[in-house]
Amino acid sequence: MSSSASSCGGGGCRCSLPSSSPSISAAPTPFPSTSKFKPILTIKPHATAPAIPKISLDPRNFHSPAPKPEPEPASSSSLLAALTALLWGPSLPPGLLVSTVRSAWTAAWRVMMSQLAPSDPSGRYARPASRFRLAGPSVPRPGGLHLYVGLPCPWAHRALVVRALKGLKEAVPVSVASPGADSSWEFRDTPGPGGGDLAPGRNRVNRRRNLREVYGLRRGGYSGRCTVPMLWDVDRNDAEIEDWNRVIYPRVNNGVYRCGFAQSQEAYDAAVNELFCTLDMLDDHLSGSRYLCGDRLTLADVCLFTTLVRFDLVYNVLFKCTKKKLVEYPNLHGYMRDIYQVPKVAATCDFDAIMDGYYRFLFPLNPGNIKPAMPSAFTRDALFEPHGRERLSSQSRTLVNS
Repeated sequence: MSSSASSCGGGGCRCSLPSSSPSISAAPTPFPSTSKFKPILTIKPHATAPAIPKISLDPRNFHSPAPKPEPEPASSSSLLAALTALLWGPSLPPGLLVSTVRSAWTAAWRVMMSQLAPSDPSGRYARPASRFRLAGPSVPRPGGLHLYVGLPCPWAHRALVVRALKGLKEAVPVSVASPGADSSWEFRDTPGPGGGDLAPGRNRVNRRRNLREVYGLRRGGYSGRCTVPMLWDVDRNDAEIEDWNRVIYPRVNNGVYRCGFAQSQEAYDAAVNELFCTLDMLDDHLSGSRYLCGDRLTLADVCLFTTLVRFDLVYNVLFKCTKKKLVEYPNLHGYMRDIYQVPKVAATCDFDAIMDGYYRFLFPLNPGNIKPAMPSAFTRDALFEPHGRERLSSQSRTLVNS
């Protein structure tokens, strides 16, 4: 009880409330009979009721009400959430809807895959043969050839590695295309981040907006697939594509694509088994040889490197090459880092561009366009850790044995 109220006692009580509340008085009388009931409580109005505030009629004191904020337009996700709540509340969608969406998506997926990755009747990926091949060895004038590449593509990456190792930067200029919204190769008006001649940017030789327009410049026109890498003969105005995939092309370079683009379980099983049998064999071979052909880095190593450097970034996840990661192959992983550390090679590797090119533009394989986190083994520090493969060179073995 607060200090403003007295205590109760005796046969009756008399309590007082704080002065700010209406006062209540109770008469000290016996309990009344039910036949003659009289009220024993009386409520008195507060003696000092608060005054009613005065309202000024001066027009200068009038203010217009603050305008209500305009409602923000509903996003597509909020509209979809409202629609689903209206249709079936918190429960799962009905079976008919799920089966309808599944059938529609499967049909659309097959149509898109037929354009992106043509297959044979069994569902196996059948890479279309290129219509252009290098006719034979030639020595063009400096600047007579122009190289077109896209950074996500492993075949284009081979061309960049050889161009760097052979010191052909001045002799063979390069234009770097970017994946477009429809998965075609296009050129940007402004250079991409990073600068340098390997940043995606303008077409530096004939100012066309995309690679299809470049292919269309050849004599007789062109209406087929427009791929990279492509060597453009500036003098003859024609296209020639070097075939650099004769050693390990079927089972590794193209093998990862046969896994990712398989359109039946049987086709996938056959491709993935062949891929990993080949990787097992290569890992065993590289346990006793620094490079594929001994002590010297050759074109065969370049062809293998550009697939290996993408393996854990892309192929293991997006293409379902999941039996092993590259880091689980001690010799192949060290071999990949050995080549990465060769001067000028690391500058050709743009891992962000590689991951963007696959995860954000291969819609049939990744409809949500969600790019996973970069594996920790592909940070610059991790890739430049000592690989120890110098001990496999014949000169090192001779010194050890002597």
